[in-house]
Amino acid sequence: MNAHAKPSKLIKGATGDWEVVIGMEIHAQVTSEAKLFSGASTAFGGEANDHVSFVDAAMPGMLPVINEECVRQAIRTGLGLNAQINLTSVFDRKNYFYPDLPQGYQISQYKSPIVGEGEVVVDVGPDEQITVGIERLHLEQDAGKSLHDQHPTMSFVDLNRSGVALMEIVSRPDLRSSEEAKAYVTKLRTILRYLGTCDGDMEKGSLRADVNVSVRRPGEPFGTRCEIKNVNSIRFIGQAIEVEARRQIGILEDGGRIDQETRLFDPGKGETRSMRSKEEAHDYRYFPDPDLLPLTFDQAYVDALAAGLPELPDAKKARFIATYGLSPYDAGVLVAERSSADFFETVARGRDGKAAANWVINELFGRLNKQGLGIERSPVSADQLGAIVDLIGDGTISGKIAKDLFEIVWTEGGDPRRLVEERGLKQVTDTGAIEKAVDEIVAANPDKVAQAREKPTMLGWFVGQVMKSTGGKANPQAVNALLKAKLGIE
Repeated sequence: MNAHAKPSKLIKGATGDWEVVIGMEIHAQVTSEAKLFSGASTAFGGEANDHVSFVDAAMPGMLPVINEECVRQAIRTGLGLNAQINLTSVFDRKNYFYPDLPQGYQISQYKSPIVGEGEVVVDVGPDEQITVGIERLHLEQDAGKSLHDQHPTMSFVDLNRSGVALMEIVSRPDLRSSEEAKAYVTKLRTILRYLGTCDGDMEKGSLRADVNVSVRRPGEPFGTRCEIKNVNSIRFIGQAIEVEARRQIGILEDGGRIDQETRLFDPGKGETRSMRSKEEAHDYRYFPDPDLLPLTFDQAYVDALAAGLPELPDAKKARFIATYGLSPYDAGVLVAERSSADFFETVARGRDGKAAANWVINELFGRLNKQGLGIERSPVSADQLGAIVDLIGDGTISGKIAKDLFEIVWTEGGDPRRLVEERGLKQVTDTGAIEKAVDEIVAANPDKVAQAREKPTMLGWFVGQVMKSTGGKANPQAVNALLKAKLGIE
């Protein structure tokens, strides 16, 4: 574990350096058709109170029944986090005034969660990795939503989300900067999306973070933490940590003390503000839910789920480095989304892996990002891109023509090989034609010829001129060789 932050991660205060200590509680909505304890739909965006069963509305005598799909998804997530799976776990009632949870308590897990300790390896930069400890993962119900803007004097309640299954994934306080925290959430989201256990859509609230922040002098014990609730974007998580750390440092440097409390981040004002003083676990009066038996399954059930897991990002990244000779950075970019990794593999199959990665990352991703498109909406298919890579590989077209060809395929579509034939994009490899162009340029520029003999770096200017006169179609290697021979440069 990274017990001490690097000096570069320390925050400079008026009276010296401070270290920020961060732990995260991620609430991830479980991918399942029905809620955790009822058969009501989990579909997003229905009319208010359309997806509400008698159980969600807490009608008298209604009993919760566990949804096995949610249990499977929690176990699969635990396996993806290299975590201990607990074969027996208990659902508890967390008593608290929830205006939008009709039971008046939340069914959660306290002392005996379904998943115990695990860890996530996170790339913070091209050459820095950290290991973040996972303390636990438990299942709990989401609450509904109070709407305060529908009526001048009344609040309305939409219970569509009430009872939807959440996985709460609690990290250890192992993060030491806002960059590490953002990288951790990004990695966790990638793992969940690979597993298909949460869609990770932060705009719809499928993934939300409670961020615990404290500061201390390097090497001292942990300070008092404040919890920033419900941050719903990775960028905001970074901003919230920065402003909260500065706020705490300011108070401590002025001789004040930090109160443990729950705060909200206001991105518009760039500040956190107090919500309420933090409750302790005993304030919630947890006790096992009398309507639910302890949840038990055997190791064979877990092993069967483990056998069906997809290849996860870390394993895929290691395989890409070994099989295709990619740099760790490029492999990391490609495995960030399962769909990107699959696209790359289709392009790379039977071809030079580095060339394929180069085209996928620089040309395709660059263009998709510019136009705000995901890989699934790419106008250029993996087969089309593979054909372009082949045409460069076998010398039919130059790298420069390939970029023009990519542009044509992007805007008009079509088979790259046919386009090269139809539009006369083939590279000129006929040395006779190239030699003619070289002779013309050399004859027209005697002064430059003399300079080039003195200073061989001038050769680039001649190459450029020949390429221009052949419309970029001359084979650059052939041009170079001919020019050197004509000018007598070794």
